[in-house]
Amino acid sequence: MGRIHALADQLVNQIAAGEVVERPASVLKELLENSLDAGARSVSVDLVAGGARRIRVADDGGGIEPEDLPLALARFATSKITSLEDLERAATLGFRGEALASIASVSRFALASRREGARHAWRIGADGGAVAPAEPAALASGTVVEVEELYFNTPARRKFLKSEATEFGRCEEVFSRMALSRPDVAFSLSHNGRRVAHYAPEALDRRAASVLGEEFSRSAVAVRSESTSTRLTGLAAAPGFTRASRDAQFFYVNGRFVRDKVAAHALREAYADVLHHDRHPAYVLFLEVDPRLVDVNVHPAKTEVRFRESGAVHQFVLHAVSRALAAPIGGAKRSGATAVPPAPSGAGYPIPAAFLGAQQATLAVAQPSPRYEALFAAAVSDARSVTAIPETAPGAPPALGYALAQLHGVFVLAQNDKGLVLVDMHAAHERIVYERLKGALDASSLASQPLLVPIAVPATPQEVEQAAEGAAALESLGYEVSVAGPKDLVVRAVPAMLADLDTAAVLRAVLGDMREFGASRVLVERRNELLATVACHAAVRANRSLTVPEMNALLREMEATERAGSCNHGRPTWVQFTLADLDRLFLRGR
Repeated sequence: MGRIHALADQLVNQIAAGEVVERPASVLKELLENSLDAGARSVSVDLVAGGARRIRVADDGGGIEPEDLPLALARFATSKITSLEDLERAATLGFRGEALASIASVSRFALASRREGARHAWRIGADGGAVAPAEPAALASGTVVEVEELYFNTPARRKFLKSEATEFGRCEEVFSRMALSRPDVAFSLSHNGRRVAHYAPEALDRRAASVLGEEFSRSAVAVRSESTSTRLTGLAAAPGFTRASRDAQFFYVNGRFVRDKVAAHALREAYADVLHHDRHPAYVLFLEVDPRLVDVNVHPAKTEVRFRESGAVHQFVLHAVSRALAAPIGGAKRSGATAVPPAPSGAGYPIPAAFLGAQQATLAVAQPSPRYEALFAAAVSDARSVTAIPETAPGAPPALGYALAQLHGVFVLAQNDKGLVLVDMHAAHERIVYERLKGALDASSLASQPLLVPIAVPATPQEVEQAAEGAAALESLGYEVSVAGPKDLVVRAVPAMLADLDTAAVLRAVLGDMREFGASRVLVERRNELLATVACHAAVRANRSLTVPEMNALLREMEATERAGSCNHGRPTWVQFTLADLDRLFLRGR
């Protein structure tokens, strides 16, 4: 007798459940995706014991036909695709047709649904995968799914569940992701009979404030960029709003929350110049691409995707977010690079004449006027904004106002239409110098330095192949690299700015980056590290006394400089104290 035999359907479903139904949060994700695919405008979630005892999802979507109910619990039965062509351009959140069957095989399951115009609803149930016949039920509209006693028939799996609080926390994460993905849909969440969250249909910025907090909403800048086949929209928090973990990073591809290494790398690079190294950015971003250009059938959980043109996607996301974060404080961009301050001389770090000369026109009017003073008659927002980027209407006073004094040779105090501005003059000038250096370097090609003695670099076959295919790209970056054998490269020239670094290590990183993302970012990272060091030493130092015209020149330069809200190390360069903040400090109005 042969040893190979077909597995029973119930066992097959339970095996599949191990991939799709990892824990209660996985169940909730699949059910919420079904609700949104059904066109729901309102979704209600009720959990008991972190979802391990009970998960109930009710929606007002299109419902299911009575004759389709048994198929809804059959494995690989779906209404969303019918062919391989459909799969390759799948635009729905669900498409595999195995989630409900997998869930029903490891729980006590019930589904009731009513199509619009139907006389009544129908209900179908399953106990550990044993499906009962459908029967009439009472339901006004839409669909209600109830999942009870998850893993009751697979106790070994149930033992792997964490505490009730932990499982609920993971369910809440899934709920938040779904709520952010569709701000036009109402969502509510209850746990053990207590209402935890309720979101009415609203704009994205208000939904983001509801889910992530008002501080995120106040600091966020709008991201909007579009090409012929790709569009990125959403919100990216300014550098002043950071997190100790990645818990406020939400990236969606065609409406689906994903964890994608290409997009994640692009976003890290977009924030690299403005974020402290041990902090993480926050964002809610939506990438829309032609479904035929992205493979969503990578993993049963559908949280991973594969782009057909990953390099193009990487560059698109990087530049879109970088542009949004680079908006100058005053709204006006610099017209071009100006002279870089000279190296420090003696005990002081004076601001050079070239720095002040470009500001003469500004300085002529950089003094308070009656019109400016009149602006302080009205109270303004009572929110304290740190490194936010305010908007300045044409003809309005400068965003950072006018200098009043210098404090301990470190801070500049200024007055604007909102109240008091406090500027860290070294951090601010450091950013200004850094952006000038980058601008000056970007205006010309990267210089290449020939090596007196060529360097042999041992390489993997993949690195050798990449060096051969990307020879032109390497040359544009300042490298001259040739293949010397199946596992050997020879370097005859390197970028001049990076000549003192470990040539082999940097080249390997460049080749790896080119293979992964289609274009190198490693050289830019190394270059910017060096420029940041130069800028730090060239910036005006503490205890340097500035005149009022010099302070005003610094403020105007900040307003015209990209990313001026933070220094190169991610520290804020200025803080706004509103009149309401000051009133509270002195207990005014009480």
